[in-house]
Amino acid sequence: MSDENYILLVLGMGIVSFIPRWIPLFYLSRKELPELVIEWLELIPVAILSALLFPALFVNPQTKDFCLISAETIAFIPCFIIAWFTRSLGITLVCGMFFYWAGTKFLNFL
Repeated sequence: MSDENYILLVLGMGIVSFIPRWIPLFYLSRKELPELVIEWLELIPVAILSALLFPALFVNPQTKDFCLISAETIAFIPCFIIAWFTRSLGITLVCGMFFYWAGTKFLNFL
C-alpha cells in the first residue's frame, strides 16, 4: 500500500467515525430533550461498563464457563467497596493490584 493510499484510508476512517457522532450532536444541541430521554442517556455509561466488566469478572477465559471464584472476582469485591467509600482512583488501583495478587496466590494455594 502506498503512502497516499494509507493517508486516504486513515482520513476516510476518521470521517466515517466522526460523522455519526457529529450529526446527533449538531442537531440535538439546539433542541430541548424530554426528561425521559435524558434519564435514559445517563444510563448508557453504566450499561457499557457492566457489559465490559461482567465477562471479565465471571467468565473463565479458557473454558468460557460461568465462574464465581477467580482472582478477578476476589479482587473486585474489596476494590468496589474501597472505591465506593474513598472515591480515590489511586487507592483503589493500589488495593486492586494487591487483592489481585493475593487472589492469584490464594487460588494457587488451593
